[in-house]
Amino acid sequence: MLRLLLRQNRVVLSEVRSCGSFAQIMSEAIDNRKAEVGTKRTKDMSYKSRYEGSKKRREWKGAIEVSQEKKEGSEPFVRIKRKKSVILLGYSGKDYYGMQRNPDVKTVEQELLAAMLKNNWITEEAYNFPQSIGFQRAARTDKGVSAVRQCVSLKLPLDLNIQSLNADLPSQIRVFAVKTVTQGFNSKNDCMARTYTYTLPTIALSSDSSSESPMEKFRIPSEVLDKFREILKMFQGTKNYHNFTTKKAYLDPSSNRYIISFTCQDPFVVEDVEFVELRVKGQSFMMHQIRKMVGLALAIIRGHQDVKLLENAFTQTRLNIPRAPGLGLVLDTLHYDRYKRRYGSDGIHTPLTWEEVEEEIQKFVKEEIHPVITGTEIAEKPTLDWLENKLSTHDFTDQVGEDNDSNDEDEDQEEKPAENSAQELTSKEDVTLKTE
Repeated sequence: MLRLLLRQNRVVLSEVRSCGSFAQIMSEAIDNRKAEVGTKRTKDMSYKSRYEGSKKRREWKGAIEVSQEKKEGSEPFVRIKRKKSVILLGYSGKDYYGMQRNPDVKTVEQELLAAMLKNNWITEEAYNFPQSIGFQRAARTDKGVSAVRQCVSLKLPLDLNIQSLNADLPSQIRVFAVKTVTQGFNSKNDCMARTYTYTLPTIALSSDSSSESPMEKFRIPSEVLDKFREILKMFQGTKNYHNFTTKKAYLDPSSNRYIISFTCQDPFVVEDVEFVELRVKGQSFMMHQIRKMVGLALAIIRGHQDVKLLENAFTQTRLNIPRAPGLGLVLDTLHYDRYKRRYGSDGIHTPLTWEEVEEEIQKFVKEEIHPVITGTEIAEKPTLDWLENKLSTHDFTDQVGEDNDSNDEDEDQEEKPAENSAQELTSKEDVTLKTE
């Protein structure tokens, strides 16, 4: 019995040992299989995806070469930080067809954009499409009209060299300053009022003058000057100016304009010729408005028309009022009082006043603007020629009028209706201005 048990134990131990060998063999086989699979995967690394052909077909021919050229030769793209800014500039407009750029004619805006492109203030895209950088002029001035403090708003880099820019501008155009403003600022819409001046020889106020009259000997009598000032005061206030522009109906709300003041300064003498400067400040002006206002005032003071015609001009009666020459008209000042009240003392922005460059502005006016106006009047007498050949024979009832044979532009061509009073103009807050 004992021997039988021992035999059985031997058989069990033998089976256990056999099992142990089998497990070891299986373990070794599994390890070998894993090694084979790993080796196969390594060999298959060069396997091409079945989608690789489609990807290849999507690639643009020459893309690699272009990329390589950029890496080797081209300068890296640099994004320039730009902020909304305002440019203050002045110009003598005698040799220009207005402020706004137009094809095939010489304009102030074209000269400015070209100089800014040359000095890297703007990109070529912005030069071709100024609206892409928010370019907006405060006023559109007519052919021959000058400006002392014109403003343009647009996005500009922070590091600017004004002296270098002016070196690339004609002597008739000068940039005085650049200031950063709020992101939503618009030089046209945020301007509360505009002041224009009109310079003419005082002999134009005399009913006895002609183009052959000796301007050097004429001096305006004080009583004539006082009467002329009274005529100018009649334009002040909110009135309907449909007769002082073109293609405006009496019932059109935009025909109503608010004139804050219209004054005549004391006479001054240049080369023994006496001149006078008119100053008109209004919320906004329409095409030809100021020149027609001056034209009607001269017609009355010279005796061609009665003062009652001025009163009728603001009524529904349709009149044809002649416009004075554009030479003496100058955009003097743009008023941003509301912007100054809101942002002038916030510690971030600066008010749009220009005292720091006033000396440079006055120097430019004396050298480039006033000499052109007075010198041209003395040499060519355009105002006296207009008075004798046009105003003296003008038909105020003619519905066709002289505007049909002129395609120029004038003043700022604003289309905003006037405010009802000076109180509203100075107290109304501009809810459209936005902070940065």
